[in-house]
Amino acid sequence: MTDERVKDYGKSFPAAETHMVPSATLSLHQPWRMPVGTLRLYRGYRRARAILQALKPLTVVGFGGYPSFPPIIAAALLGIPTCVHEQNAVMGRANRALARFATKIASSFPKLEAPPKVRKKITVTGNPVRDVALSEKASPYPLLSADVSFNLLVFGGSQGARFFGEFMPQVLAEFSREALAASRLVQQCRPEDIEAVRKAYAKLGFKFELQPFFADMPKRIAQSHLVVCRSGASTIAELGVIGRPAIMVPLPNALDNDQLRNAESFAGAGAGWIRQQAQLEPKEFAAFLTGLRYDGEELRRAAAAALGHGVP
Repeated sequence: MTDERVKDYGKSFPAAETHMVPSATLSLHQPWRMPVGTLRLYRGYRRARAILQALKPLTVVGFGGYPSFPPIIAAALLGIPTCVHEQNAVMGRANRALARFATKIASSFPKLEAPPKVRKKITVTGNPVRDVALSEKASPYPLLSADVSFNLLVFGGSQGARFFGEFMPQVLAEFSREALAASRLVQQCRPEDIEAVRKAYAKLGFKFELQPFFADMPKRIAQSHLVVCRSGASTIAELGVIGRPAIMVPLPNALDNDQLRNAESFAGAGAGWIRQQAQLEPKEFAAFLTGLRYDGEELRRAAAAALGHGVP
């Protein structure tokens, strides 16, 4: 069950049956929309209840967002066991509201920021990851020595790709000639930025590969010594399953600060480091990367901690 956005997936949506149920986001910051939103949710509840009465499922699982509202509420009122899964280290607004109705709460992180009254319902399950990530599960950390290229991977969604596309050329320009010669960079860039980034790196004279999208991203993670990235739930999950250290730059101003909380969990386990975007300086970041490049023991420790944090 989902809302009308499922149409964007076309026929590739992986379900035996797909039921479109009305839903809406409720926000106290836009009170004039509350009556219409509440009415849509009520219509969604009635529709979800009818579907559940016909299907008679053993359980109903919600993966967050307001499309989870109608089916979870309907299931709870029908006496069907329910579970909500929270992908981030802090519960989102929809899941917080649904938590008191849920029979169980599944958490992706060892510690989940949740209302005190529902914490006894929490079980750590990890976050679902793709088969291509599971195929790289616990890959041995690549050999790193003075005469081996330091493999640096940089990626981060659309906003992350834009920021890193502007910032990383400034960072690499601060590298010493020796450090550049001993480095190999793989970076995701937005299509409209890729040519400018390529020109900036070409001037520096080192090995790099730029793409707007990597279909084999888990393999690229496994081949890297260090990852520079955002800290969305799926990114943290794949880093943990594969076992690679990361410098995380959380998305600024994210709702509920979920990316910061995710990064704090990963870094708190010893698996990486946090850098706030507003405080980043190319010269300092270049020095930090160079220091890590020549501290193989620290990187291997962080890789092992990442693997310990991940729950496949």
